[in-house]
Amino acid sequence: MKSTYIKHPSGYSKNILLFLGLLLTMASCSKSFLEVVPKGKLLSSTVNDYDLMLNNILIYSYNGNAQLYMGDDVTAVESYFTSAPVKTQRCFRWDDDLYDPDQQSDELQSLLSALYIYNKIAGEVKDASGGTDQQKSAIMAEALGGRAWIYFLLVNYYGEPYDPATASADPGFPLLTKADVTISNFSRGTLQETYDFMISDLTTAIAQLPAAVSNRTRMSRPAAEALLGKIYLFMGNPAKALPLFQAAFTDLDNNTGTPIQLYDYNQVLAPGGEFLPVSSYGPNYPLLPNNKESIYARQLSALSAGSNAILMNSSTSALFDPDDWRLKFFTGTYYPAALPLPQGMMRRIGPSNVPFGFVLPDLYLLEAECKARLNDLTGATQDLVTLRSKRMPAGKAPVDPNITADKTLLIHFIIEERIREFALMGHRWFDMRRLSVDPLFSGATYQHVLQLTAGGTTTYSLRPERLTLRLPQLVMAENPGFTNNP
Repeated sequence: MKSTYIKHPSGYSKNILLFLGLLLTMASCSKSFLEVVPKGKLLSSTVNDYDLMLNNILIYSYNGNAQLYMGDDVTAVESYFTSAPVKTQRCFRWDDDLYDPDQQSDELQSLLSALYIYNKIAGEVKDASGGTDQQKSAIMAEALGGRAWIYFLLVNYYGEPYDPATASADPGFPLLTKADVTISNFSRGTLQETYDFMISDLTTAIAQLPAAVSNRTRMSRPAAEALLGKIYLFMGNPAKALPLFQAAFTDLDNNTGTPIQLYDYNQVLAPGGEFLPVSSYGPNYPLLPNNKESIYARQLSALSAGSNAILMNSSTSALFDPDDWRLKFFTGTYYPAALPLPQGMMRRIGPSNVPFGFVLPDLYLLEAECKARLNDLTGATQDLVTLRSKRMPAGKAPVDPNITADKTLLIHFIIEERIREFALMGHRWFDMRRLSVDPLFSGATYQHVLQLTAGGTTTYSLRPERLTLRLPQLVMAENPGFTNNP
């Protein structure tokens, strides 16, 4: 029996395998480590079946979104915060446990569902009927690249920030390589083993992936190169990361497939621009498969634009120049009354689904950071200004020469630019993690401030242990051999 497919209204194929309803039902009520994915056999036989499986919504749209609420760019007002989902409140407070003892993690069930599909493709496509060996190799490479992406997220939720001095002893995430839910007795292994696994998958994938981007939701060679570079930078190794970022740019410069380019906010948000009109739900931002900045399009669910629960704090809003077009994605008023938010807070009004794969602005900023760390301050500044010139008027894009001439100041400025580019989109949490073991950011502390209705504030301080999420109690109960994070 073959899988069943339909043509989706958005114009690209979506695999609606017969198990999908069962999978989603099980994901909502499962109690064991791998029962978030379907029991039994997912039936596919041809190369085309496996190719279309790479369009499954489960591998590019995630329910997990804890990182949106844990960065130090967020704040909250008590009268709205107390009505936010319980998990959102726990994330904001950096609680030890984000879920009740009988609850599965949104992050874990989303990522394990995607991982099951990638493992199935990687393990079976070589024996599929039809297609050429080259097609099979390319599909397998996409699955390996996608699996590495899933592990990058998993290790940034449940693994310690990478420190080469301790990575061989720190617990990692179990290495799951087979689409088999009957496997048990998992071992977490070490953090180093998890990183080595991602590097191996991506190195293998890069050799077989197409250089051209055929579809923004599919893995390509530049996407895999960019992801591998990001992994190396998260390991504190800019010397290995930079050539991969440069290779990704070279492939994108020669790209003959789907266009990948920066939006010029000076044009798309100006009169007659394609991002207009700017409504109460933000600019008319393109949907996932049509976003020209997406190299590897993935998205997270977020609080709606009409939510007042999680806001941008005043120290983050103060980082923006008043003429920065990125402020069009925020408002300084509550929804729907349009009353002003207190103390410089702002509310994100778009996009409703957060792009959280690999986007072109991330590539520019990561390459700039690598260059600065390797003392190419001129090259770092060029990358930085290239992005800034698309985000603000030309006269505001240059960076103070006193900053660009100083390595440490420039690196700090690049990190601030990352905050401006990705405010309230979850990237900041991952940056806080990796920078916690960076000597240049030694001593940094993080707080969330809750504005109380009766006046005054409550402050929550991030403890080092909570830079890493604890595995859900449900997982620990089903896997007694696991050691949980502190």
